[in-house]
Amino acid sequence: MRLYGRNWTRRELEARVGHIGQIGGVRRMTLTEGKEAGTEIVRVRTGAGLAFDTVPSKGLDISYTEIWGAPVSWQSPNGDVHPMYYEPEGAGWLRTASGGLLMTCGLTHVGSPSEDASGSYGLHGRAHHTPARHVCLREEWIGDELEWSVSGMVEETAVFGSQLRLTRDISGRLGENRILIQDRVENVGFRPAPHMMLYHFNFGFPLLGEQTVIKLPFADSDARDTHAPLSHCTTWETPRTGVSESVYYHHLRKEAESSDGMAEASLHNPAFPAGGTTHPATVKLRWSADTLPILVQWRMPGAGEHVLGLEPSNCKVEGRAVESERGGPLMLEPGASVAYQLELIVS
Repeated sequence: MRLYGRNWTRRELEARVGHIGQIGGVRRMTLTEGKEAGTEIVRVRTGAGLAFDTVPSKGLDISYTEIWGAPVSWQSPNGDVHPMYYEPEGAGWLRTASGGLLMTCGLTHVGSPSEDASGSYGLHGRAHHTPARHVCLREEWIGDELEWSVSGMVEETAVFGSQLRLTRDISGRLGENRILIQDRVENVGFRPAPHMMLYHFNFGFPLLGEQTVIKLPFADSDARDTHAPLSHCTTWETPRTGVSESVYYHHLRKEAESSDGMAEASLHNPAFPAGGTTHPATVKLRWSADTLPILVQWRMPGAGEHVLGLEPSNCKVEGRAVESERGGPLMLEPGASVAYQLELIVS
């Protein structure tokens, strides 16, 4: 294992600690105050500076995330609200959305509130507010490497409706500032089911600063509600009041894919705070380009809502009715499944 600037064997590390949790690992806990009471979280520490909370109570999403003691994620004013307070109608999602590093949007609806012949759908669907089951935590030595994982299952079902199952595995290694997310969504019902999926990654201060450079993959880009041009390499902005959000769609080109089929976006802050000083930090987000061919970019540099969303997706965000007019959404046949892979790497 590479840790603290040198290589170690398992026994060398174990000789120096009473328990390997002194260095890092996974730990389950439950929040107890206010609207967060009853929310279960799993704290992951990589031992190399990256630490984050996964939330089994909310779709096994990832909430607060930090590197070297400073935040990477943007947290909403709601906190990690228990899903019992979720209001599925209209834009009620905004009252209980946690922010954090990742909010999963789907599984049958993404984007603006929408209505079609099959019913009404609230903002961004139910996945972020659906508790996971069969949650499993794992720490396992493989030779001199300690591998960790948090896995579980999230189901969106209805009698006479769609029956979709998301199986999620979040994993990594002690000593590595890397998160691997492997998802599979399966239609476990007996009729075709629409499937919309968006991974709502939220980055915030101090990773976002006036010097932060944002690099996006090669893509054909357009805007949801503005004609303002957008470069594929931009800097961030100073927070200000009275500003409106901007949403852009980046349709990946073939040259955006690396040899392993992954696309990549990155944020680079040349003066990221760490340990009482500053040094350069880069956060890379990679995802499977074949199953997530659109990168949605949400720019909100407002005071308080000071956040950049980078959101790999299989659809746009104007809702299911509009997506149907465009020839979507993706339909999963009975027994069919689709796989997604995403990585977050900090250096």
